[in-house]
Amino acid sequence: MNVRDVAVLANVKPEVVRYYSRIRLITPHKSKKNGYKLYGDDDISRLIFIRKSKELGYTLNEIRNILSHANAGKSPCPMVREIIENRIDDNRQRLDDMLDLQQRMEIAVEQWKQLPDGMPDGDSVCVLIESFIHE
Repeated sequence: MNVRDVAVLANVKPEVVRYYSRIRLITPHKSKKNGYKLYGDDDISRLIFIRKSKELGYTLNEIRNILSHANAGKSPCPMVREIIENRIDDNRQRLDDMLDLQQRMEIAVEQWKQLPDGMPDGDSVCVLIESFIHE
């Protein structure tokens, strides 16, 4: 199969197929006639696996490690669990940080409604930021 056929079957763009070939996440065979890359069912399966992994938040390096474990005959499942459990903790912390930032921004906007615009005077750059109070 050619790039377009594989892309359609794996539900990815042809550019994705080419990129994953270039970084060797998939390894198509070369046609002896014309040198074109030819893809098989195993490439489609791998592309679908990569797409699903990306949907779960795995990076391409993590996917490469998962595939490497599987290719070596080792179960990648413990690694898969550990990565996603850590990612959940990281995401939760980032969400908390973003909610804190959102709250600070909303407080700032409310405080700034009562303040006039100021001009920089050497001691002050922006009175709005400099007057911000957050408990």
